[in-house]
Amino acid sequence: MNAKFNKPKGFSEILDHTFSLSKNRFKDFFMILLILMGPVYLLQAIIQLLSGVNFFRELGSGGTWYEQILSGLETESSVNSIGSGFGLILVGFISFLLFPVAEGAILFAINHIRKNEEYTVGSVIKKAFSRFWPMIGSSILFGLITFGLVIVPIFFVSITGFIGSIVHPAIGILLAIILFLACAIGIGYLLTRWSFYFGSVVLDWESPGFSNSWRLTKNRTWILMGLYLLFFLIISSISFAVEMTFSIFLGYSVLLSIISNLVTLFTTMILSVGYGVMYLDLKIRHDADDLKEMIDDYHKY
Repeated sequence: MNAKFNKPKGFSEILDHTFSLSKNRFKDFFMILLILMGPVYLLQAIIQLLSGVNFFRELGSGGTWYEQILSGLETESSVNSIGSGFGLILVGFISFLLFPVAEGAILFAINHIRKNEEYTVGSVIKKAFSRFWPMIGSSILFGLITFGLVIVPIFFVSITGFIGSIVHPAIGILLAIILFLACAIGIGYLLTRWSFYFGSVVLDWESPGFSNSWRLTKNRTWILMGLYLLFFLIISSISFAVEMTFSIFLGYSVLLSIISNLVTLFTTMILSVGYGVMYLDLKIRHDADDLKEMIDDYHKY
């Protein structure tokens, strides 16, 4: 077994293992995402071209260079919003079906690395497709749970803030902020406890996997929430920096969409690897706890 996977890891060790694994196995992980999502993004580019979106940006009218950029951006945005709406819906639906397969294939690959087993990109993709319906069904159920956890507190916070504002506007705002923060922390806690359902479905063949996720995340929830938050900040920063930089020169063009999609594949790879490292770390900790309990029970008798 790979030594890095063989012991429980702290916060910084999980981050270090995630980025070292992403670097060393970049070709395999990125190829998995490219094979599954590349044709989808190619379809999106073709639909955008057919709907009138320019491949390279074209500067609009104006005296100075920044006026031309702003004018061209407004023109391209209006064309894109009308012409490629159907393409975005189609790509979104196909992505919903294939992204879980790609993430599952990366999980299988990481598990092979943990066991020092040989694998191919094709073999892990094939394994992921064998768990297609459990992954999709569990993901839909998790999405419905997330929707319920978000929409109910929003309604409750809105009603409470409105009632408080009747007494005094400042009271309404203060109550709304306090309740919003409390609900956000509570939602984050619950979603973190259930979020490792996907690893249970893929690697442990447990569907929908919520009970196993709840058991694995015991006493580790706040650290996991911190890791999720840090990954979100890193990924958001990369995506924002790249898209803002290239949009200045490319506008809302097909080429910008292609670059943005490649960045999405890269950030998805990092998040998927990080998720896999966290899940396997939880399993190591849980298995160790089970072993300690067995030893304690043995000594009792």
